[in-house]
Amino acid sequence: MQVLNPLNQLPANATFDLVVVGAGGAGMATALFAALDGKKVLLVERTEFVGGTTAWSAGTTWVPGTHHAAKVNPGDTLADAARYLTNAIGERTPAALRQAFLDHGAEAIRQIEERSEVKFRPYAKHPDYISDLGGSTLAGRALEPVPFDGRLLGDLFKLVRPPIPEFTVLGGMMVDRTDINHLLALTKSFASFRHSLKIIARHGLDRLSHPRGTRLVMGNALVARLLYSLSKQTQVTLALNTSVERFERDAKGVRGVVLKGQGGSRSVTVSGGVVLASGGFNRHPDLRAQLLPGADMAWCPAAPGHTAEAHAFAKEAGAVYGQGALSNAFWAPVSLRKRADGSTAVFPHFVMDRAKPGMLTVNKKGERFVNESTSYHLFGMAMQATGSVPAYLVCDAAALQKYGIGMVRPGASPKDLAPFLADGYLTQGATLNELASQLGIDAAGLKASVDEINRCAETGVDPRFHRGETAYQQNIGDATAGRKNPNLGPLKTAPYFAVKLHPGDIGAATGFATDGNARVLDASGQAIPGLYAVGNDMHSIMGGVYTAPGITIGPGLVFGCLAARHAGARSQGKPGF
Repeated sequence: MQVLNPLNQLPANATFDLVVVGAGGAGMATALFAALDGKKVLLVERTEFVGGTTAWSAGTTWVPGTHHAAKVNPGDTLADAARYLTNAIGERTPAALRQAFLDHGAEAIRQIEERSEVKFRPYAKHPDYISDLGGSTLAGRALEPVPFDGRLLGDLFKLVRPPIPEFTVLGGMMVDRTDINHLLALTKSFASFRHSLKIIARHGLDRLSHPRGTRLVMGNALVARLLYSLSKQTQVTLALNTSVERFERDAKGVRGVVLKGQGGSRSVTVSGGVVLASGGFNRHPDLRAQLLPGADMAWCPAAPGHTAEAHAFAKEAGAVYGQGALSNAFWAPVSLRKRADGSTAVFPHFVMDRAKPGMLTVNKKGERFVNESTSYHLFGMAMQATGSVPAYLVCDAAALQKYGIGMVRPGASPKDLAPFLADGYLTQGATLNELASQLGIDAAGLKASVDEINRCAETGVDPRFHRGETAYQQNIGDATAGRKNPNLGPLKTAPYFAVKLHPGDIGAATGFATDGNARVLDASGQAIPGLYAVGNDMHSIMGGVYTAPGITIGPGLVFGCLAARHAGARSQGKPGF
């Protein structure tokens, strides 16, 4: 692989089989599939890093029916997966498009694992998010990337987008869910002590020669594995700090791109097609105002590159956005904190706190408005639908010690809490009345909500919001707490604490309408020759419904495979392509 930085290192009038716009997870996978089939690929990235939001994510990849599924759920079938998607999504997206994903998913995973360094493993238990619907499963469909040794990348290691600092420990050591559980049990189990000592010692050695840890997990592991695999492909060119200036078209469709970057511009001819994988519309001011009204861009926890600059050129070629989504974006509650360097940390509250015993969420009136254990997407949607922006995640001292809250980690001492209290990220009250006063919310409402959750904790039943009633919700609770419901516990131990929440868009659900080969469609439903869209540039096959963990990365990889195959055939001039 050749890395261009600046752009003028690219020869004038260069020709490629495929140009991929965006080097996030979907774009990198598309480029890799094409390169594995012998195609000459130009991968264009407008930032200095590869990985996009995938690098900041858990890297979970939802693909039913793979060879990994049989290890943890041998009874699962594609028919069950299709039934689940139909039950969850209905007619929000074409069933044929979802079926294309299911039909080709297992083979895409098998190909990329057998022919590259991209490797996955199944979670022992990782339920579909709407686990009370027919066809859902508790395990097997969600895959995680196998941890990767970043030292293998050599000088390319610096190209991998670093993780969000607040998701690392000890000055840049990445940890996944398994690591966190071991670290929390460090003094309680020899196996946890051994695991923790091993990763901490490794990190200490890393810091002697690297600015951060090189043991990569989650999304960083997936991105690094994609980059390492691409680095072995001599027919791949990666152009960093480079944007698309326009598409070149003729009677046969999209035939090239004009790029701009450091050192000027370059015109590139493409024989197979252009694949849009730029991450979606979320940081385009006008599209954001139109599609996500009321959602401040400062609340978005996704990577900075998805500005939708290339969307205008696709629209000029006739591309249209898909319709019918439940929401134009996928959501999560987020908390905000100013960093020492002046930037803002945007922290998604996925699974570590809000669903745990001793936690509840209220609005300005001090009232509960949502099942705190529902998926982060439905939580974020409920905040907006009920006008509960901001909302307040509240816990008592016992829950704070055991689970942490947002950026405050479990086991925090008074000294650890001091900076969070000083800058206002964390609010503390000796009593509930004092906490309400500090937050500026209704004290009577807060007390009534705490009384309600305490009664629910005693009975194990939440009659109003049904917290902890599904397998998904119970999985993100705390089964070790010894309570009737793993998601419910009382708030009784003073002092009390709270963190302010906003709805943060974690990715686009609305994107360009495509067919089963990821070809972009025009207003009449006809494919635009030579133009493809994958990842969040493609209208989500989930129709704005967050059905399971990894439902952006999984389809991004599978449709990347299909786009690469179709564009590759087109580059060879095969009839019908």
